[in-house]
Amino acid sequence: MSTTDAPSFAGLRVATFESRMAGPIAELIAKYGGVPMTAPALREVPIEDNPEALAFAERLIAGAFDVVLFLTGVGTRYLAQAIETRIPRATWTAALNQAKVVVRGPKPLAPLRELKARVDLQAPEPNTWHEVMTLLDAQLPVAGLRVAVQEYGKPNPELIEALERRGASVTRVPVYRWVLPEDTGPLRRAIAAVAAGEIGAALFTSAQQVEHLLQVAAEEGREADLRAALGRATVVGSVGPTTSETLREHGLPVDIEPEHPKMGHLVAAVAAGWRAVGKAVPPAL
Repeated sequence: MSTTDAPSFAGLRVATFESRMAGPIAELIAKYGGVPMTAPALREVPIEDNPEALAFAERLIAGAFDVVLFLTGVGTRYLAQAIETRIPRATWTAALNQAKVVVRGPKPLAPLRELKARVDLQAPEPNTWHEVMTLLDAQLPVAGLRVAVQEYGKPNPELIEALERRGASVTRVPVYRWVLPEDTGPLRRAIAAVAAGEIGAALFTSAQQVEHLLQVAAEEGREADLRAALGRATVVGSVGPTTSETLREHGLPVDIEPEHPKMGHLVAAVAAGWRAVGKAVPPAL
């Protein structure tokens, strides 16, 4: 690939709604020649005095689970923190190692390694609940098994229903919830900029960002303008299938989705492919 063909935003303004990794994704956008507009769309709030987490740990220690499914890295950390307010780490992790431990993707691996927990199965990319079920069907059929599911910001009813249809007894373990950022000013300014046709690309790294974006746009009275701009002038990048599904459910386009559902791959794919989308993107700064 020649220098002229290298992926580049060529000065486009690029909105990103990432929160925890807001700094790194802005740096990546700038690396590819874009002008980042950082507008965090959510924050993760651990559930305080979480009785479900403690009840899970007590039942785990009593041998009440055959399979424990970890869905997110941050949720794994929050779960450990909640349990360890009452139960020593060595006690509950020893019990965890008596069950089969399944992870939805790579993100729970680091905190589980820190806990010195064994991981038996890891679902492949793109790390949705569909891959989890395909993996279990092939390697660990759940009929008659007792399965605990570490949830993330909201329940995943499709996953729970799929497990129950296969005959599993499922225990949900909520750990944190998603809420709007304490300061929604950057998000409101990004909505105004997109609605005004000033943003060349918008990058979504989670489905909940889409929900919150539309919620705040409606509060601002800008939802129709936002939708029109995303359809006409702003290239929409989605990190992976779950986020893409949510965008489409809300009638929004998915212009570019990377081969691998990772933030770096998303930025690179949009930098390489935005011109080919054919939208009337605004002039670069």
